[in-house]
Amino acid sequence: MKVYNTLTRQVEEFIPHEEGIVRMYTCGPTVYHYAHIGNLRTYIFEDVLEKGLQYLGYDVKRVMNITDVGHLTDDSDDGEDKMTKGAMREGKTVFEIAQFYTEAFFKDTEKLNIRKPAIVEAASKHIDTYIKMVTKMLEDGYAYISNGNVYFDIRKADRYYQLSGKNPDDLMVGVRDTVDADSAKKNPADFGLWFTTSKFENQAMKWNSPWGVGYPGWHIECSGISAKYLGEYLDIHCGGVDNIFPHHSNEIAQSEAYFGHPWCKYWMHGEHLNDQSGKMSKSNGEFLTLSLLEEKGYDPLSYRYFCLGSHYRKNLVFSYEALEQAEATYKKLKSRIQSLDRTPNLKEGKIDFYQDKFKEAFGNDINTSSMLTLVYDVLKDDELTDFTKLYLIENFDQVLSLSLIEEEKEIDLEFEQYILEKIEERKEAKSHKDFERADTIRKELLEKGIRIQDTREGTIYEIL
Repeated sequence: MKVYNTLTRQVEEFIPHEEGIVRMYTCGPTVYHYAHIGNLRTYIFEDVLEKGLQYLGYDVKRVMNITDVGHLTDDSDDGEDKMTKGAMREGKTVFEIAQFYTEAFFKDTEKLNIRKPAIVEAASKHIDTYIKMVTKMLEDGYAYISNGNVYFDIRKADRYYQLSGKNPDDLMVGVRDTVDADSAKKNPADFGLWFTTSKFENQAMKWNSPWGVGYPGWHIECSGISAKYLGEYLDIHCGGVDNIFPHHSNEIAQSEAYFGHPWCKYWMHGEHLNDQSGKMSKSNGEFLTLSLLEEKGYDPLSYRYFCLGSHYRKNLVFSYEALEQAEATYKKLKSRIQSLDRTPNLKEGKIDFYQDKFKEAFGNDINTSSMLTLVYDVLKDDELTDFTKLYLIENFDQVLSLSLIEEEKEIDLEFEQYILEKIEERKEAKSHKDFERADTIRKELLEKGIRIQDTREGTIYEIL
């Protein structure tokens, strides 16, 4: 298997620290709002990576964090705490916000057939671990206390800029607007390991520490959770490209200072999903969520199919037209698979050939487009029986996770009549420009497990 390693900026052969075992860490969501579909693209890529490694025979030990404390609106230790901001927006406590959006996140990932990692840990549950790590870094001279806060001294990290490839001179105060002077820091790029009330007195989540009542910095949380569950050596660390700097650069600095040796060998990052106006974000209030796509009648797995058609390291531009085309292709593929004869008649002659091709495509830096193409190659192969085709497609779907073999659910005539009447009622409402009523009907059907979608040929429905 070969992967692109952000640390070395080249495609490398993948060799784990321990033979047959992959220790994998993936940055989880900051649960102050819904995940947008750009966030979810990264989790789809990570899901394929984990399942593909298992397909190759590796024992994958994957850990993911839930950031419920410490993440500021500016990654350079400035701005509001995201969780506090979310709580103020909705008039709830940070604990209520964290619980609600954590549950919402996993509902979204379940709809996308993204497997929940074996170990998922909330950042707020491991304060003792962070304190232990920060204490050692202070003792070893990698960190210092200033104005009640504990900072990491980046001058002590020899390869601080290796992952990002950034020039330190470009990050100096005054060169770019996002870097502000902080008189408490020895160096403007130093980052917080622990903040006390001297900096954020309105912080809701606080704990006792040797340096005063406060809370951990965002970056130490991933290092701490990874160290606790995966040990001193990490094989793969994943995330979106926006995590490369400063978050992942800071993780490397503090983890290697704590352990005293190189920490993670392979860094893999998913590129942005852009809309036609640019990078997606949550800062503008309205943003694209999976629920919004569902409300418009799209199948979440059509979005997964859309993502798999592009390489994880390429920018992907989202539009409803592109998603509609992906959904039409996905539905046509499923329909073709459904038409195959399921009578048992397995011919093993070419099974190894196709499985090797699938492993080769995955091993080529996770080429999901080629992996999808192999599904079509199997369907077109006249030397394969229908049952053999089904066998291979189900085998591939362990990684693709598109529910390709899942049979369509049947519906009784009375319920079908109800759906058709509601669709007609909605059509009538739209003709009278009563769009509020039309949206209400759509939501009523969705609550009953029926997704509708408007197409050029009319309104169609699907049973969830």
